[in-house]
This record gives sequence, C-alpha cells and structure tokens, in this order.
Amino acid sequence: MSDPEWVPRSCALPAEERPLRVGEWDALFAERLTALSRPEPLRLHFELAAGPDVEERVRDLVARESGCCSFFTFTVTPGEDLTGLDIAVDPAHEPVLDALAARTAAAGQQ
Repeated sequence: MSDPEWVPRSCALPAEERPLRVGEWDALFAERLTALSRPEPLRLHFELAAGPDVEERVRDLVARESGCCSFFTFTVTPGEDLTGLDIAVDPAHEPVLDALAARTAAAGQQ
C-alpha cells in the first residue's frame, strides 16, 4: 500500500510523509485489529481491541487522514471492549479501499 500506484491524485499528503502515515496505520492494525469485514463494496469495518488511548489514537489518525484524503468517510464507534472503525469511499476510489483491505489484512496477521 505504500507503492505510489494505489495513491489517488486527490491525496494531498506530501509524498515524503506517506510512508510515515502508512506506518501509523500498520502499527495500529498490527497491535489492535481483531476483525476486518467488508459489509458493502464501498465500506470496510474494523474492530479494534480497546485499551488505553485507543479511541483517541484512532480519532487522531482519522482526523489527519480526513485532512489529506477527503474521499474517505470515517465513522468511529467507541465501545467497552472494542472500538469500531468504518471507512467508506465513493465508487471512483474503490481501488484505494481494495488496497487498504489487503494492507490491513497483512498488518493484522503480523
């Protein structure tokens, strides 16, 4: 997912910062991902194990990602044991969601 081919032109994050951001998402998913599903073609649902500051960490990443990639729609659902995260895109950005799903599945298995 860090390859430039999957990043759409509409992404405003400077190219030199992209590997750092991808690394933050990878670390979150490697540490906290308990389930990943695709309830709709244009939406991913993540379940992240709760813990100290997990919700705040997710909200921080979501806020920064929203600032550079306005094509994502994020929904964070806090819970006692899990924090839910939904990421949706429009049809033009479905390949980005595909890449994210593949990358997340790999990070969660590590």
